[in-house]
Amino acid sequence: MTRIGIVRHPIYREHDMGIYHPESPERLTVIEREIGRATFKEPLIEIQPRSALTKDLQRVHSLSYIHQISSTSGKNVRLDPDTSTSPKSYDAALMAAGGVMEAVDWVLDKKVDQAFALVRPPGHHAEDDRAMGFCLFNNIAIAAKYAIEVKKVKRILIVDWDLHHGNGTQHSFYSNPRVLYFSTHQYPYYPGTGSLQEIGEGEGEGYTVNIPLSPGKGDEEYANLFRHILIPIAKSFRPELILVSAGFDIHEGDPLGGMNVTDTGFARLAQLLLGIANETCEGRLVFTLEGGYNVEGEAIAVVNILHTLQGDLPFDPKERERREDQAIKKILPTIERVKSIYKSYWPVLDR
Repeated sequence: MTRIGIVRHPIYREHDMGIYHPESPERLTVIEREIGRATFKEPLIEIQPRSALTKDLQRVHSLSYIHQISSTSGKNVRLDPDTSTSPKSYDAALMAAGGVMEAVDWVLDKKVDQAFALVRPPGHHAEDDRAMGFCLFNNIAIAAKYAIEVKKVKRILIVDWDLHHGNGTQHSFYSNPRVLYFSTHQYPYYPGTGSLQEIGEGEGEGYTVNIPLSPGKGDEEYANLFRHILIPIAKSFRPELILVSAGFDIHEGDPLGGMNVTDTGFARLAQLLLGIANETCEGRLVFTLEGGYNVEGEAIAVVNILHTLQGDLPFDPKERERREDQAIKKILPTIERVKSIYKSYWPVLDR
């Protein structure tokens, strides 16, 4: 029996940046509807989120910034051209960060095998002292720091497949060799970071792996990047926990994106990550929601990932791998370029 935990709470739908904003409460409403329609091998296990404490947030954010966001409680405040608060946004943001931490607790304490935190607002753009890109607090970075400092996890892999580069997450761990940050993202695009030259610094040099991509990449390209870059590096790194910034704006129908990943393509990425987790860290894998603005496609993709974690694949794995092998020429120049940069840090790429 595979025990899959899910973090959800009504507060996450109380963060509302306006009727025409793409990062809307409807995202969770539609995901909840599709989960309710689905038939799972085993019932999903509810993980009740907690509210992050100031000391939790301070592992990533400055105290002055935390006070700035707390001062928006009960108010509609414009923080940048894309990001604002509504009266309940601060409460939702505390519960979003705390929800991902709670998912980490449940996975590390073996109450569940894997977990998916369906939280809002998203987080991977939030810097130590700045809200941006629809994000208030950096949920995944806060959870990773918590896992290291409180749960004593030695090595964490963060995989970020969101359309946009997770600048805030990268900056949180840029010189830290205990966190391997792997990001695929459309480039050049918002927020403008994530070039091939950004590889980490100091002791963390080589532990930031950026794969900037031109638009139009789909299932086979993403799977081949995971198979030929991420998997060998991750097996060499041997994480004790894997966290995933699951952005669904790489979906083929996303209005803000230019990628072509299908509903089943997300399941394939989850399957590859689960394989890494099973081999390196006893299956300890936590997904958290980032972007994604085609609400119907996002919801189906989330359900496909949950099915995949339970071993109920929505595709034939042998046929999928055969298609990827046939299509590798389309992404091979990118693979070779990334290998040329990182093989000195990860000799496994030179084999």
